[in-house]
Amino acid sequence: MKKTFALSHDKHQPARLVDLIKHEIKKYLNRERRKTLPQGADYWTFDCRFGASKDVAEKVFTSEINKHIDAALNAQWPSFYIEILARAANHQPRAAFDADDNE
Repeated sequence: MKKTFALSHDKHQPARLVDLIKHEIKKYLNRERRKTLPQGADYWTFDCRFGASKDVAEKVFTSEINKHIDAALNAQWPSFYIEILARAANHQPRAAFDADDNE
């Protein structure tokens, strides 16, 4: 998803519009997570960018998207750009805890 969302609308108040945008993003993330994983991959991860425009968008974590949308609304941006790209990944195995090392 590469999209610019306007934070003003004829029919919706800004707070309601933000709820609609967050819902659309949540639906997109859930739809991507339901897709079949390629062989050898464990889960879907997302590369996200957020900013006032495509040129100034910075990397953000998926869990921080809603905070950035709220900040854009509070800063009274006319619109914002969001980019979410799904990528298959593998969990990294945890290092085995060796009890002998602590003695």
